[in-house]
Amino acid sequence: MDDHVAITPSILYFGTPVVLLTTENADGTPNITPMSSAWALGEVVVLGLARTGHGARNLTERPDLVINLPGPDQWAAVERLAPLTGANPVPEHKRGRFRYEPDKFAAAGWTGVPAEVVRPPRIGECPLQLEARAAEIRERAGFLVIEADVLRVHCAPDLVVPGTQHVDPAKWSPLIYNFRHYFGLGAQLGHSFRSETVPTRA
Repeated sequence: MDDHVAITPSILYFGTPVVLLTTENADGTPNITPMSSAWALGEVVVLGLARTGHGARNLTERPDLVINLPGPDQWAAVERLAPLTGANPVPEHKRGRFRYEPDKFAAAGWTGVPAEVVRPPRIGECPLQLEARAAEIRERAGFLVIEADVLRVHCAPDLVVPGTQHVDPAKWSPLIYNFRHYFGLGAQLGHSFRSETVPTRA
């Protein structure tokens, strides 16, 4: 029997990884945008950003970006960024809840590390960092949908399966944004038949 209830939630963040997007401001300084609307399709990452956000504006003018993925223990630093904006003056729709902050790296306690193929820096503390370039940007329902080509992936060495190019899913745990609450992953339940990182038994 179907005992589900039809609801109209105000948000649909049903559990997606947190991304810290680094982009380049007009004056060459970096900006960090915390976001959670991102998913990968092969070597392309699709991003959803509010059209009026400072990070979105940066990407429409300068397509280089870094997709930084923090771990669960970094949620407090992510939240320190949440009420900040790189736009000055603060846009009218953000006034009263957000404040202008030109140095988001310092505000969050992050360290900028030079990227190798794009202009914005990576966030040194994030275990996974994807250098990318926006290839297509379109608008839908007040948001920008950005298709970004991943050009280079940086991974903390302890998260790489030795002797391979694979991230170890038993060691990597993304920070999850679940209906505006922060979570980590629980214990592994199983694996897909397509997995390339299943431990072999002797």
